[in-house]
Amino acid sequence: MALTQTKKQELMTQFQSHETDTGSADLQVALLTERISQLTTHLQTNPKDHASRRGLLKMIGRRRNLLSYIQNKDQERYQNLIRTLGIRR
Repeated sequence: MALTQTKKQELMTQFQSHETDTGSADLQVALLTERISQLTTHLQTNPKDHASRRGLLKMIGRRRNLLSYIQNKDQERYQNLIRTLGIRR
């Protein structure tokens, strides 16, 4: 269920703040959002997969904390990020 290398590279080029950025909060949120959407579709077809459900909930919590951090640091950046990713908190 991991991200493919090409998809990860696409997300990195879109959400990097500078050329060597590999772990900024914006990029982490984008990667988590992609993994969350993949796991959501997996759980729709496999509703009894409780281990994956637990992992999904942990990812959602991690993304929520990162989004709170971004919102506290820069409101404009937060609004642009959730608009770009199509998520609403």
